[in-house]
Amino acid sequence: MKIHPSEEVLRSLSPFPGEVEPQLLHHLVGCARCRSRLEKLYALPVPTRVIAFRAVWSDGYDQIFERSRGLVIRWVRLLQRERDEAPGLLRELLGRTPEQREILLRNSERFRTWGLLELLVEQSLEISIQDPRRGEEVGQLALRVADLVDSRHYGTGQVQDLRARAWSHIGNALRLQSDPAAAEIAFERGWEHLELGTGDLLELAIFVDLEASLRRSQRRFSEALRLLKRAVHLFSKLGDPHRTGRSLINLSLALLYSGRAEECVPVLQRAMTLIEPELEPRLLLSARHNLIAVLTDLGHFLEAQRAYREALPLYRAFPDAWTQNRRTWIKGKIARGLGQVEEAEALFLAAREGFLTEGIPYETALVALDLALIYAEQGRTAELKRLAAEMVPVFTSRQIHREALAALSFFQRAVEAERAEVEVVERVAEFLRKARYTPDLPFQEDL
Repeated sequence: MKIHPSEEVLRSLSPFPGEVEPQLLHHLVGCARCRSRLEKLYALPVPTRVIAFRAVWSDGYDQIFERSRGLVIRWVRLLQRERDEAPGLLRELLGRTPEQREILLRNSERFRTWGLLELLVEQSLEISIQDPRRGEEVGQLALRVADLVDSRHYGTGQVQDLRARAWSHIGNALRLQSDPAAAEIAFERGWEHLELGTGDLLELAIFVDLEASLRRSQRRFSEALRLLKRAVHLFSKLGDPHRTGRSLINLSLALLYSGRAEECVPVLQRAMTLIEPELEPRLLLSARHNLIAVLTDLGHFLEAQRAYREALPLYRAFPDAWTQNRRTWIKGKIARGLGQVEEAEALFLAAREGFLTEGIPYETALVALDLALIYAEQGRTAELKRLAAEMVPVFTSRQIHREALAALSFFQRAVEAERAEVEVVERVAEFLRKARYTPDLPFQEDL
């Protein structure tokens, strides 16, 4: 074989040399360049295919097939056992104080496994969705385990890949905690480890997808869009439609926040065709909900209503407060857009109470401003004053940044002065939407 095999051919190789085309196998035995490329393609530690081919390269392949098959099977069983044991080890670690965890990690080899490291990295991202501070803590714990696992046993490049992913999850958690400077440093550290890793395109795609979320929150939209388009391209090239769909959802958010809402619609529609519901049903709901929200913001209320009705079975599949409060809110927005003002008011009141109970200040503020818009349009000054009087004390006691409080204080003063016209309410609401992930965005008063 005079032509070097493509990356797609190398990725498609069977784990057993006996199942590989003889001509290709001869080429791999004699081509150091292609053997090196092959090793860089895998995210698994000491990949099963590499074990088999290493045996071939060193001993010749005519008599070694059965022995390499045994090595592969034993290694797969070891990894599976580690992954089966990982949830119990994770519970044991998270149930201890940081000092107790360090003693366990230093003194017990039970916790120095690939299975636990893998699970810690995964959990750091999942936990961050609801509790970013805790997610950061789990990501740091993953880095500590990465320092202790035997890289010679699992593969130095593979461990570096997981270190890079852990840093990206820490950076994402810091972003969610509104600490962009620290998040920036975390992603820089991640890039350092990624460059020392296997060169796996999947790891690169996962990393740039998360980094794009930071760039979006920093309002560096051109960078965010470039990174997300790269992630979409890589996931598509790797034949991973589900992750492609997830990156498209992120791409739609970057487009939305950069003022290109119209472009979000086809992006979200494409994402919905790629997401695999059995893998991540909530992700599909997120795509559908975002599409409904964009259509509503664009004033396409009949389309939004149709999309909402189609999404109802998915909404009902998630009875948690987080989902249902957002469903109530978007239903209220559609009702208001269709002129069903009384129904919209009732839905906004219900959503507001739900967000207050959840302890989520931003959503509470935004839905309260939707109510304020109805009151302002109808000249209901007494209700408007009562609503404004309730808002600022609630948010002063919660985690809401200074500029958002300034905007709400401006709104309250305008109401008290009976100058809170529709334009004022809309201006404050628009500022809060933009400033949500940009705490340093200044609010300019011109009352």
